Amino acid sequence: MKNRLCEMLGIRYPIIQGGMAWSSDGTLAAAVSNAGGAGIIGTGGRTTEWVKEEITKAKSLTDKPFGINLMLMAPNVNEIADVVCEEKVAFITTGAGNPVPWIEKMHKAGVKVIPVVPNVKLAKRIAASGADAMVIEGMEGGGHIGTMTCMALLSNVLKDKYPIPVLAAGGIADGRAMAAALLMGADGVQMGSRFLLTTECPVHEKTKNMIVNATDTDCVVTGYSRNMGVRCLKNAFTQRYLEAEISGAPKEKLMEMGTGTNRMAMKEGDIENGSVMVGESLNVLNEILPCKDVIEKIVADAKATLEKASLIAL
Repeated sequence: MKNRLCEMLGIRYPIIQGGMAWSSDGTLAAAVSNAGGAGIIGTGGRTTEWVKEEITKAKSLTDKPFGINLMLMAPNVNEIADVVCEEKVAFITTGAGNPVPWIEKMHKAGVKVIPVVPNVKLAKRIAASGADAMVIEGMEGGGHIGTMTCMALLSNVLKDKYPIPVLAAGGIADGRAMAAALLMGADGVQMGSRFLLTTECPVHEKTKNMIVNATDTDCVVTGYSRNMGVRCLKNAFTQRYLEAEISGAPKEKLMEMGTGTNRMAMKEGDIENGSVMVGESLNVLNEILPCKDVIEKIVADAKATLEKASLIAL
């Protein structure tokens, strides 16, 4: 399963792990990379020192390429970017800000840049900006979301050809979805939620089990009416938040209500008062496996789906 994305990053399979805050550390990133994908360390909410330590840890666990998710609105983004350049991490993905001003700095350090984009306008801008690849992310994914679905983005963005690899993300959690993205013209996929349910992921066991036991109607989007949508599982926190949102609470109050809740759920295991950020494809997220087994199953199922598709006569 080789293509221009695999060749660009030096990976076996066109699968990138999402850089999830409080979930993606050096151990998980290394495990994904060792399994043939590209692991990512998530820096959201983290100190610069933590990021450097996790890069060192990942390097001790793998000799394969891995990346960093750079949150561009983070107060310590400049310091983290300097660490990325000093450590010569293989690539970065970006979110929560304009990635264009960062491309030259990263390229000078030999770091590839893969921005996450939510619409056609930004996709065209990124493709012309010198980025090495891009991720088009639909609203079916967990955590902070945009307004377009993954299928609509694939239809709209991939109507045109791009000089750089284009990855699909948002609700892609198994090999069938990966095959669909490839058939639509994507060069690969980014998966976040599926790697939450791995033995190497540091997410609390109570949180993992909540995801395993969830069904398709158990997720909800908070903050959508204020242009700050976050997809997570229904619990006491989301009920309080949505009641405040519907009643017209100011945006500042809602932001205050959400602060720290992701850490509470993912790290501390508070599945009632924390924000359990996970995507919509919940019924295929039903077992906790090592990253190696997860990727092997995804690839096998994707190949089987692609072979089946080739036999369908219209």
